[in-house]
Formats: sequence, C-alpha cells, structure tokens
Amino acid sequence: MEEGPPQNIGENTPYFTISELSKAIKATVEGAFEFVRVRAEISRPTRAASGHLYFTLKDDRSTLAAVCWKTVAGNLAIQPEEGLEVIASGRLTTFAGQSKYQIVVSQMEIAGEGALLKQLEERRRQLAAEGLFDADRKQPIPAMPTTIGVVTSPTGAVIRDILHRLSDRFGVRVLVWGTLVQGQSAAPQVATAIYGFDSMPHDGPLPRPDVLIVARGGGALEDLWAFNEEEVVRAVAACQIPVISAIGHETDTTLIDFAADLRAPTPTAAAEMAVPVKSELVALMAELDARLTRATANKINNASQLLTMAERALSDPDEFIARRGEMLDYAVSGLANGLEQWLSVRALRLSNAAGRLYPPERQMAEAKGRLSELSLRLTKSMAIDLERRQQAVEHVGRLLDANSFERVLDRGFALVTNQHGVPVKRSAELPTHANALVRFADGQRHATFDKDTATPPSPRQKTKPAARHDQRQDDLF
Repeated sequence: MEEGPPQNIGENTPYFTISELSKAIKATVEGAFEFVRVRAEISRPTRAASGHLYFTLKDDRSTLAAVCWKTVAGNLAIQPEEGLEVIASGRLTTFAGQSKYQIVVSQMEIAGEGALLKQLEERRRQLAAEGLFDADRKQPIPAMPTTIGVVTSPTGAVIRDILHRLSDRFGVRVLVWGTLVQGQSAAPQVATAIYGFDSMPHDGPLPRPDVLIVARGGGALEDLWAFNEEEVVRAVAACQIPVISAIGHETDTTLIDFAADLRAPTPTAAAEMAVPVKSELVALMAELDARLTRATANKINNASQLLTMAERALSDPDEFIARRGEMLDYAVSGLANGLEQWLSVRALRLSNAAGRLYPPERQMAEAKGRLSELSLRLTKSMAIDLERRQQAVEHVGRLLDANSFERVLDRGFALVTNQHGVPVKRSAELPTHANALVRFADGQRHATFDKDTATPPSPRQKTKPAARHDQRQDDLF
C-alpha cells in the first residue's frame, strides 16, 4: 500500500528566489561544461542586426540552441548554413529569461569531407540556377595579350612557375596581386583582387590586364575551399576581363572553374593558355611571309601575261581614230538632213493648226453679245422681283394698319398709361392721386386719379359688365 506524502517535510528548508536558482544553475552548468564539442546539423541560421549569429544544432532526436557573438563570428572557419553538418566547440550556459540552456560557439568546422561535398554541391546548384555558369556568359581569351593579371600567393611556387613559363613562351607584362590562398581571410582577399583588376581604367598609370589568371597549387578539399566561396565565384562571374582559373591539379575542381571563362588543369597550363609560344609565332610569321611573297610573285606574273595578251588584241590607235572620225562625219551629215526634214514637217503642222484657230476678236465679240443678253435678262428679272416684294410690303402695311390699336381709339376708346408709358388695365394698379397719361384718337392728356369708389363685388355676386369691359380692354393690347 502506497504511503501518503510525508507531513511537515521541508518546512524548515531554506528557499530560493527564481534569480538565485537561475544563478546557481548557471554556475553549475558552466562549471561542468566549460568546454564541449558537439557534432550536429545546423538549422535556421540567423544573423542579427547586431552582428551576432543565432542558430540551432540538432540531431535525429534533440536540439540545442547556439549563439556566436559578433566578435567571434567574423573569425569562424566556416559560416553556418542550413543543413550543414559541423563540429561546434564552445561552452554551455543558461538563459534565465526563458529557463533554457545554450552553447556559446567559439569554433566551428565541417564534420568530415562528405559534409563539405554536400555543401559544395548545394552551392553549385544554387549558383547554376542563377545563370552564373551559363556558356553564353563566357568571354573569349585574347590571342595576343599585352598585360596579364595574376591573383595568387606572392611567395609560393605557383607564381614562380607562371612567370617562368610566360617568359619562356612570350614576353608580356605581368601584374601580380598577392593574396592568401588558404584560410579564413583568403576568399575576401581573392574577391577584392579580382574586383580591383576589373576596376582599373584603360588609361590609368598601370595598364589594364587583357586577361586574369586566378591560381593556387594543389591540396585537400579544405585547403581549396576559399575558391568555392560564393563571394569569389560571383567576383569571377562579374569580371569584365576574361578569367582563367588554375586551382590545384587536373583532378581538383572548384566552383570558380565553372564561372571562369577558361579552366586550366594547372597554373603552368594557365600560363601556356594565356600566351602563344614565341618561337612558334616566329615560324608562323616566316611561313606567312613566304606564302605572301609567292602569292605576290604569282599575281605579278599573271598580270604581266594578261597585259601582253591585251596589248596584242589592241588595234592601231591612228586607224582606230580615223575610223571613228569617218563615222562621225556620216553622223553629222545625217543629222543635218534629218534636222531639215524635221523642221519642214513641223512648219507644215503649224500652218495647218493656224488655219484651224478661232480668231480672238470674234470670240470676244460673241462673249460680249452673250454678256449683254444676260444683263438684260437679269435687269428684267430684278424689276419683276422688286415689284412683287413691294406689293407684299404694302399688303402687310395695310393689314398692320387695320389691326392697329389707333383704329380702336377712333371708335371712342382711350389708352391709359402710367408715367413710364406702361399701359394700365385696372384701376387698382394706380394709387390715389397718381399721375397718368390718357391717349385719345386726336391727342393725349395728363390726368390725376382720385380715390377708387368702386364697390367690390360680394362673394356670391358675379362681375358681369365690368368683367366684359376689362376683357375688351385686354383684347386691345
């Protein structure tokens, strides 16, 4: 049978505050795991605005939060990428704000060559999808460069091999931009060198290279990793100067080999590809000179033969001129006879045409007669039209006079207007003692109106005579 919880246990045990407990746990964790190395896969890497790196380390069952401070992040051998398997070194600590623990990373390396190859293939696919490796981006390598730029270590055997082979094959000017070719700082230095050569002006104090060689000796995959970095690949792809990549041995392949305009199996082979062999050029020039001499001699010989044949085919110049003079005499004689005949024919045609011409005087007389006739007809038509219009005007005048209000005044009516000449139709329109003008048939008189004495009709009484009188006055106007 299970026993119940003990009573009154821990009542005298001292307690912790949350901060005290967090501090104690932090000291315990950091003391026990002051330095650890973990192998895991990176997930969700994030670089904050402050420069710190935050990511998660995970395996198939667990996860571990990781942080890398910005003072260390810039010196990491590799930068964290999604899915990259690494060995991270650092110390464990706790984050009291969320009751969690995390590793503060101080070093990080790829966990084996297989992980490197996986990362390399994923980066190759990404850059290829952007078109950085397309064949139509490749530039031709100049056949006879005058200046060659070399990006490599200034102290290694590679630069000595390149300079020695260039001097053996052809004398050109070489500009060397020394960089690291291995380690964390190698990639930024190589990219800077490529951009630097590409930004050189054509008319600057130093000649702008006609071709670039990016070279490094052989080594392991980790040793050549700087030439797989994205910033170096993008610098090579964006370079306006043709680039020859010469990294490692023939079996070594880096991403800049895909972005470069030409890949050389070795640095020495890159020098051979960049310039021709001087002795071969001299031999070629001698052969071309001999061929040109033979072709010129043959051309002159053929021209001499053609000239001789043409000379034989030519006739005597005096005889040729005499024949042409005789032909000219015949032509001049025929021209004179033809001209006389042509003039005779034209004179006959002109005479016939003159007989058919209508005299201008007669044309003017006929036109004047037609004009006089048209003038008479127009005058007559205008007189008839004017008379018709005058009759119409007289008819309208008589009609207007018959309907004029003055005829009404002749029948004994009068027209009453106010001082402004406006007709007054009803007595209510004029106030008492108003001045008015009364117009009769034979003249007009001024009048002053007294008070209106008319009795207004009752509501039931119909206005008959006054209404008819007013109606007649309304009809007048």
